[in-house]
Amino acid sequence: MEYDVLVVGAGAAGLMTAIVAGARGRRVLVLDHANRAGKKILMSGGGRCNFTNTATTPANFLSANPHFCKSALARYTPWDFIAMVDRHRIAWHEKSPGQLFCDDSSKQIVRMLLDECAAAGVRVETGCAVSRLRAATAGGFACETPLGHVRAESLVIATGGLSIPSLGATGFGYEVAKQFGHAVLPLRAGLVPLTLSGKHQERFEGLAGVALPVEARANGASFRDAMLFTHRGISGPAILQVSSYWEPGTDLRLDLMPGLDAAQALREGRAERPAAELKTVLSGLLPRRLAERLCEVWLPNRPMRQFRDAELNEIGAQLADWPLVASGTEGYRTAEVTLGGVDTDEVSSSTMMSRRHAGLYFVGEVLDVTGHLGGYNFQWAWASGHAAGLAV
Repeated sequence: MEYDVLVVGAGAAGLMTAIVAGARGRRVLVLDHANRAGKKILMSGGGRCNFTNTATTPANFLSANPHFCKSALARYTPWDFIAMVDRHRIAWHEKSPGQLFCDDSSKQIVRMLLDECAAAGVRVETGCAVSRLRAATAGGFACETPLGHVRAESLVIATGGLSIPSLGATGFGYEVAKQFGHAVLPLRAGLVPLTLSGKHQERFEGLAGVALPVEARANGASFRDAMLFTHRGISGPAILQVSSYWEPGTDLRLDLMPGLDAAQALREGRAERPAAELKTVLSGLLPRRLAERLCEVWLPNRPMRQFRDAELNEIGAQLADWPLVASGTEGYRTAEVTLGGVDTDEVSSSTMMSRRHAGLYFVGEVLDVTGHLGGYNFQWAWASGHAAGLAV
């Protein structure tokens, strides 16, 4: 079988590449070893797919080369994808500022992408693994598949990262990159819950399910959102966000009362309830179980009238800059993305084509471009796929 373009990976970036290339009249074959297309799309956003973020800027992405994503993002914006969604009459809503979700189901986004592929004459085959992938002697690329021998002029690697292996994630894309001489920057789990161990876990034992707004800070990055205590450690949007910046040994700090002057709130609590204990006043400012635990383990618990201003100021400063010692992450099993990937210095930012091997392209998560939580990684998939689709 001969095609103009072979796309390996039927996820967001791969299907977008195929749609754009097919619309240009290219003969496109999309192969995926999973049993259905778009499996990560289907599970995203609690089954409603946070398909883009209208506030997308290059600043929302991590990469060794922060300039790499600029060209593709500028040429295919969130509004371009929204136009496709609207054309297919998929109802959507803005859940948080900029974050767009389907009203009904993420299945609608996958159906839309497959319908667009069909309209563009793209062939999509699932349950179809690629093996013996190589550069063909007569030019282009060749591989073996359950369908038979396939040859293509252009090869697009859209296989994603290592996150959520239960959905079929593998390191195939990184292996192909290395096969063709590309460097792969160190990989690690991102947008992932953090774990606690030893005494640090014991001190918070029994708090699983407790949630509160925090500002989480690590390595110069800070995110204000919800945090959730789990049986293994901490999670929630603020923690998932900061996890992409945190590494073992890195200082992690939490403001447990973001936007509030904790010392002032405690002084007001003393004036209103001088006979109440600190844990009681704190329970009006923090979840009760957490407030009680803080006073059991770290903070002095006595009637508020017994605290001087200096002591309340010190407690307020602690609450605003609480140190938390994480031992690690939950790993790729629950990570939403994979940090690191194919070195972008060896890839064209305008076409996504390899600078080492003509006709070879990389799109989406396999590249060293990782977005923040909230639809940014989908927008990178659409934008990088669009850029490659115009070039293959």
